[in-house]
Amino acid sequence: MLSAPMLRGDDVADLQRSLNHLGFDCGRPDGIFGPAAGRALFDFQRNSGLTADGVCGTQTVRTLRLVSRQSGSGPGVASIREAESVRAPAAVSGLRIVVGQFGGLSSIARSLSHALREHGATVMSTDEYEAQAQAAAANRFGADAYIGFGARTDQFSVVSYFAVPSFESIGGRSLAVRIVDELDGVLDTRPDLNGMRLPVLRETRMPAVLCSVGPVRRVVDRTNLLTEAIARAVSAWSENPLLSPDQPDN
Repeated sequence: MLSAPMLRGDDVADLQRSLNHLGFDCGRPDGIFGPAAGRALFDFQRNSGLTADGVCGTQTVRTLRLVSRQSGSGPGVASIREAESVRAPAAVSGLRIVVGQFGGLSSIARSLSHALREHGATVMSTDEYEAQAQAAAANRFGADAYIGFGARTDQFSVVSYFAVPSFESIGGRSLAVRIVDELDGVLDTRPDLNGMRLPVLRETRMPAVLCSVGPVRRVVDRTNLLTEAIARAVSAWSENPLLSPDQPDN
């Protein structure tokens, strides 16, 4: 049963992971009980002989735990679905990309948007203050990828993609790895690669990365170099969105 606002939290994420594992597709386990989770729960109840009301009550939880224990291990339907959705290589000119920033880095976001458009990509820029608003805009746009920028006060940078203990965005990690490699030598230090459950990464439906870089003045001074590096990363990613540079290309 859906509610407004939608239910959120770790319990919802656990439910999504369990349903995905059993083959009832909730999408990525983002901790938000949206329409996909509601349909998956309803289908599970119907297939298990329970009252199909979309409410995760005591009997549903008990049955879900029992069936999960009997189902073995595996990547889960969400991981498989994402792999299938980004499997086909494409040129940058065929991509729809959203570039966002969360304050202080608008010049970098504009520069990258311009560079990607010159490569033929269809690009939308957003500087909405709230991460959920940027994610919603990217979802409405039907983006193939989201690249966001956040400012740090120190010289250490982090490139993040969506990951939780039982799931990681394969396409997001692949793009993040390439960006880290390209930014090595452009920034003061090599960026860290980090799988995180940040709101803008959790709520986007496409591969997404957030580049947290700083200090702002020094990063802005290197706008051109940073833009060229990330554009190269996107180009390489578009050719094989599931392959990280440290993996063999079979």
